[in-house]
Amino acid sequence: MVLRDFNYMKHTLALLILGLMVAATPLRAQRFHAYGLGGAITSQVEGDELKGFKHWGLTGGVGAFVDLDDNDRWNLAIETDYSCRGIYNNRHNSENLYNIRLNLHYVDIPLTLFFHDPYGGLRIGVGLVYSRLLSQPHDTVTYNPRYFVPDTTDMSFLKNDLAPAVEFRFNVWKGLQFSVRYQYSIIPIKRDWHYEFAGKTGSNNFYGSSVAFRLLWQFGEENSHNYSKKAKRRR
Repeated sequence: MVLRDFNYMKHTLALLILGLMVAATPLRAQRFHAYGLGGAITSQVEGDELKGFKHWGLTGGVGAFVDLDDNDRWNLAIETDYSCRGIYNNRHNSENLYNIRLNLHYVDIPLTLFFHDPYGGLRIGVGLVYSRLLSQPHDTVTYNPRYFVPDTTDMSFLKNDLAPAVEFRFNVWKGLQFSVRYQYSIIPIKRDWHYEFAGKTGSNNFYGSSVAFRLLWQFGEENSHNYSKKAKRRR
């Protein structure tokens, strides 16, 4: 199952990169740049009756971006990333009444348009992230049956996720950049999660949200996007 999902994501990524290359071909002075990335991601799920970004996981992958103009003001980036998102709560350390830890392993494909401030060095991006769930959770949930009873008989999640994203990047040193990306699902990652609370029953849809903190290293031309003001004036 995981291998089949990985092959599906690999083919999807290849098509997206091909489309990006075709779209960029007519533009003048185009340059492609590849980079690797890694870091940590904190996440939560809206609808689980819990609050706070308490689940931490790892994220990493590779990406490429293309210059859309000659002055490095606009860039279009695409990535393929692994991200471990999920749900976590310890009822002994919070006001919520059940313990849970669910790890959701995703492959993410974000497509992001960036604007670069050449003086401050900050890149601001908006985009869309398509995610594919690689594995279902098999962890356990414990709870206090006197108060809150979640339905643990079906903890399966939907395979596809789609989320708008906002990202900020700035240069750290030469080809090294630091990135913060926030995304929020616009389609449910799980439907009709049933629970019982205070003698009443109900159901919620789950929506994922996450914040990723990442380091990016640009391969090859490590200084090509660290222009100084003086260099830009000469151009």
